[in-house]
Amino acid sequence: MYKTFDSALIPHSELHKLMLGAIAPRPIAFASTVDAEGRPNLAPFSFFNAFGVNPSTIIFSPSRRGRDNTTKDTFENLKQVSEVVINAVTYSMVEQMSLASTEFPKGVDEFQKAGFTPLISEKVRPFRVKESPVQWECRVRDIVETGKGGGAANLIICEVLLVHVNQEVMNSAGLIDTRKIDLVGRMGGDFYVRAHGDALFEVEKPLTKPAIGIDALPLSLRNSTILTGNELGRLGSSEYRPNADELEKIRLFPSIKNILDNEGLSDKAKLENLHLEIRNMLREGRKDMALAAGFLL
Repeated sequence: MYKTFDSALIPHSELHKLMLGAIAPRPIAFASTVDAEGRPNLAPFSFFNAFGVNPSTIIFSPSRRGRDNTTKDTFENLKQVSEVVINAVTYSMVEQMSLASTEFPKGVDEFQKAGFTPLISEKVRPFRVKESPVQWECRVRDIVETGKGGGAANLIICEVLLVHVNQEVMNSAGLIDTRKIDLVGRMGGDFYVRAHGDALFEVEKPLTKPAIGIDALPLSLRNSTILTGNELGRLGSSEYRPNADELEKIRLFPSIKNILDNEGLSDKAKLENLHLEIRNMLREGRKDMALAAGFLL
């Protein structure tokens, strides 16, 4: 049962809460700017993402305040000095980052208020945040004001000039290691999410490889009361159906053979036990064996 909301009929504040609650987790742009007098400002924005590399495009939005339709210092600064440093936010700095979101009077230095260390940038005037492991020096290509009312977005379209990466969060291949960087994301209300430990998981990308699809799986698999949609999706991402040799080999696999040869089990019980074994194989990373087992009954 769904509850439906008409965006034209509910208050903007209620729609805003629905967006924050469901469009999540959102990465955080910890944006460093300066005004025309060179005074620094530091503020986080979770309406933010990357959109391409040719040309490099990062967009974030210091939206108009919903309660009084005022604009934020970051937005005003960018109209004066069209440069910004976007700093990644990690778990070790999230409380300081939150403190920097306080609406201090204009001209107050959030670097000092939140205890961050400013680093001189190489190609832009705003400072970098030393505590952040990744800092993006950007030039603002365009500012798109989507409206003039409270809650309207101001899209800051940025071009990346330099990227500074702390080598401590890189792997041996010279790439950012997801397990080391310990990023946080924004959820609804006061909630955040930490991309760390058991929260991390991998899903193989099919991309240009062929995939048989869930519709190519046997009906007994598709109608399984044991296997989840995620598990069927993993099987459906296989490149090929199992061949005769693979089917014969999996039929002789001890745990599978025990199920198939157990005369004390009904056909329904055999199928359920087989699907439980397929689940175990998937959890152990043996997708090809799991797929072959799924084609036995």
